[in-house]
Amino acid sequence: MLKETQDTNVTTTLEHYTVTNTALAETKDTVGIHTAKPLPVLQQMASKFFNEMRDDAQINGQAGQKIEEWLSQHTLDELNSLNNLAKEHFLYEGITFTVYGDQEGTERTIPFDIIPRVIARKQWDKIAFGSEQRVKALNLFLHDIYHQQEILKAGIVPEMQVLTHEGYQPHMYQHSLKGGIYSQISGTDIIRDAKGEFYVLEDNLRTPSGVSYMLESRKISEKLMPQLFEQTPIAGVEQYPQLLKEILSENSRADNPFIVVLTPGTF
Repeated sequence: MLKETQDTNVTTTLEHYTVTNTALAETKDTVGIHTAKPLPVLQQMASKFFNEMRDDAQINGQAGQKIEEWLSQHTLDELNSLNNLAKEHFLYEGITFTVYGDQEGTERTIPFDIIPRVIARKQWDKIAFGSEQRVKALNLFLHDIYHQQEILKAGIVPEMQVLTHEGYQPHMYQHSLKGGIYSQISGTDIIRDAKGEFYVLEDNLRTPSGVSYMLESRKISEKLMPQLFEQTPIAGVEQYPQLLKEILSENSRADNPFIVVLTPGTF
């Protein structure tokens, strides 16, 4: 799961997409008559924040070009209309999240931007490798604090900070799990800095969420932008539920486990 914080997000949402594809630059044709030539859409998306479609041209040039061509074929009103269709889809499917303490109501639809974020294969491979390494380290940490507690004895992590934390479960001490896996699902928040480098903002192991957002965002994107998916080789995400079932089954001691995923549901 990849997502960027507001501070690092490129300002390309429709609310801030203030320059439409009708922006013009004057050129001269071969007979000396002035004609109007549209400015490339991505040139209109200047920002102080990192924009992979502008600033990663050597890596994502082809994909970025196809997205730019698709955007140039739609007016701002049309893009806003597509974004509203996506929001209606999320409301109808119940793809919302809860904001407790919010005076405007607890249920909100997920933020959706019709302009896709491009991540090249070699970039994703690096992210995947680093995420896998990170999850292994976190599981080793959890196994240690419930067994030998070497990291606490060495003073690398303050003992009282762990043992008195509300999330620490004393009844899990010396209780071993199959494969030493304490967290089967990890939600890693990843951001990019002004130079485009990837950084981990935080790890969510206790109650990771957001997978439905990814699945439904891809589903509605394929519906609203079929041409882009037909013209561009895009890695699939539809296999996630099966992968989730497999990892949960592998971590069970039963041969044919009965697996239940608990969610808040529609309430």
